[in-house]
Amino acid sequence: MSNDRAFLPCRIAVLTVSDTRTVADDRSGDTLVERLEGAGHILAARDIARDDRAAIAAQLRDWCTAQDVDVIVSTGGTGLTGRDVTVEAHRDVYEKEIDAFGTMFTIVSMKKIGTSAVQSRACAGVAMGTYLFALPGSPSACRDAWDEILLHQLDYTHKPCNFVEIMPRLDEHLRRK
Repeated sequence: MSNDRAFLPCRIAVLTVSDTRTVADDRSGDTLVERLEGAGHILAARDIARDDRAAIAAQLRDWCTAQDVDVIVSTGGTGLTGRDVTVEAHRDVYEKEIDAFGTMFTIVSMKKIGTSAVQSRACAGVAMGTYLFALPGSPSACRDAWDEILLHQLDYTHKPCNFVEIMPRLDEHLRRK
């Protein structure tokens, strides 16, 4: 079956959540940037935020309102420790949660790390016409999420369906460029 769709690049912002990382040693952020650019997408923005729920949510909201950001991928802060508040910050912003993303990520992770996958709280949602994905903070987890899920779902040519084709309808009262 031939594919009659042309690839449409997404504008993706990458947020690393960490109290200790800098851009110089942000291997997870580097992994995501390498993968998204390698797939033909555009790095719209990149930043590092401390493990602070309000600060993370504020950055997510800021990027959701930006005209040049279609997708936000965060890495870090999805675990179970007291400082892990990325999931809560994401859920403060979401209008709708993409429940199956966490399930799919767990399935992918279980093939690699067995029952330790139960400790991940990877999640995804939609807010203000923007997709948001919260991934664990390891480069391996970022590779797994990108290679096994996001690469395909952020590719307009992927059939039978993908996130990109419904992007213009995520916030139907706003016109996307």
